[in-house]
Amino acid sequence: MANRTRPTLEKRAKERARQEKRKAKDERRQMAKVQKANNPRQAGEEDPDIAGIVPGPQPIPWADDEELG
Repeated sequence: MANRTRPTLEKRAKERARQEKRKAKDERRQMAKVQKANNPRQAGEEDPDIAGIVPGPQPIPWADDEELG
């Protein structure tokens, strides 16, 4: 009998750990959602991920090497 109870207890502990991890992850997601809702960008404010990018064809970075040779 003692051999049967140990795997059951280990399974319960693993499942409990999974549930706690899932709960912590859900809380982090909820906090991120609240932060994002409370800190929207202004209408004219530029997205920092694409700041300075110019639409259209971009210069070829290796074109300077061809001019030198």
